[in-house]
Amino acid sequence: MKSVQREIDERTNLTGSNKFELLLFRLGKDAVRGQSELFGINVFKVREIVTIPEITPIAGAPTHSMGVARLREQVIPVFDLPAIVGCTPAVEPNLMIVTEYARSTQAFAVESVEDIVRLDWNQVMSAEASEVGRSLITSIARFEDSQGETHLLQVLDVEAILQMIAPVEDRQQDQLKTVSHEVHLKPGTIILAADDSMVARSLMENALETMNVPFEMVKSGKEAWDRLNALAKAAEAEGKTIYDKVSLVLSDLEMPEMDGFTLTRNIKQDSRFSRLPVIIHSSLSGTANEEHVRRVGADGYVVKFAADELADTIRRVLAKY
Repeated sequence: MKSVQREIDERTNLTGSNKFELLLFRLGKDAVRGQSELFGINVFKVREIVTIPEITPIAGAPTHSMGVARLREQVIPVFDLPAIVGCTPAVEPNLMIVTEYARSTQAFAVESVEDIVRLDWNQVMSAEASEVGRSLITSIARFEDSQGETHLLQVLDVEAILQMIAPVEDRQQDQLKTVSHEVHLKPGTIILAADDSMVARSLMENALETMNVPFEMVKSGKEAWDRLNALAKAAEAEGKTIYDKVSLVLSDLEMPEMDGFTLTRNIKQDSRFSRLPVIIHSSLSGTANEEHVRRVGADGYVVKFAADELADTIRRVLAKY
């Protein structure tokens, strides 16, 4: 029991060191090179890994749906992840990864589960920055195995996958109708928003535009940090401060190069930015993550995607300042 608790504590402490853990798995041979590539997903998103139970097909289910399965008194959808990413397993998958993501629980069938590796976010490159373009991955990570060999793995964009399977635009449009436009920033300032998922950025842009607030969107914590420093330098040259340029920072947690925890801690520990409000907008739900967010000094935490809650949180946080 002590060893289990120690392992939990170690993973919790990773959030303060710009490190994270990836669950590695394979999906079969890809259609282009005929090779079995490594894929990864953040351990914090994974609830459990289980043998695929009996699945009940659902009439009219989305493409790539295998049906639903009953797991621990909960009925959850199961999706064919190899088919989604265009891979062909050598044998029929018998394992599924159960994930908790953006207010939902779902399972993905996989060919095999390989390992858990601990990485620094600076070992991870944005898929967009690497010119992969629009895809089902957010980033590419490099790591060394126990033999010292370097490998590249693809970090899946679960938001993009869920969007492909069951688009959320219609649901979000209904939410946007209830969002009040009464979100007021200090004149001349913006909201600086950071998220590595193209799908997430699009949904955030829709929400912020509905709130009628000016904003600037970047793709990582490092980009947000660099942009803050550039804006601070520009403000100083004008005889102003960062608070004349930025009203609030809105950040995802999982991002290449620098995660949201590190970005928030950097902001709150820098005398130039310490009074700058930070809201975490993440698909990682749960009280543990909320506690991590409070620990690094963030002013608010909103689980994706609920535009009305995001607007309410922005108003509440801005009112404190």
